[in-house]
Amino acid sequence: MKEYTIQSRVCVYGWDELSPEDRILVEAAKDATNGSYAPYSGFCVGAAARLKNGTVVIGSNQENVAYPSGLCAERTTLFAANAQNPDQPVVALAIAARNKDGFLSQPITPCGACRQVISGVEQRYNQPIRILLYGTDGTHVIESIDALLPLQFVDSYLDR
Repeated sequence: MKEYTIQSRVCVYGWDELSPEDRILVEAAKDATNGSYAPYSGFCVGAAARLKNGTVVIGSNQENVAYPSGLCAERTTLFAANAQNPDQPVVALAIAARNKDGFLSQPITPCGACRQVISGVEQRYNQPIRILLYGTDGTHVIESIDALLPLQFVDSYLDR
């Protein structure tokens, strides 16, 4: 038998501890929640991706009465970034969520499907994506999707 120990590193920063560049990206994710279409859940999620050239692309969750037909903020953001700027790697992704009471005190994490998409974008550009998860009590910062998805389905598994 083999056994693996998997550890993840997450740093929690207060607002004033974030760099100005990170605060701008988090604010863009917070603002992106205004574009959320969440009439069923009332749960608005926004995301903002900073590309290597400094461009910021935003997205938000989009619900549909047929629930599986909706899409998360992380995926709308990354797909838009890749479609509009296919030659620019994503270097950072900020995510923020709010409900009827305002922004959440603890940050949300990407769902499993979004984690896999983030992994695919990291693989595509061979570059880690710094992930900032905003909560009013602190922003969790993760240096790569590896910390949230340690056993990833990767390109090398496919028989090409």
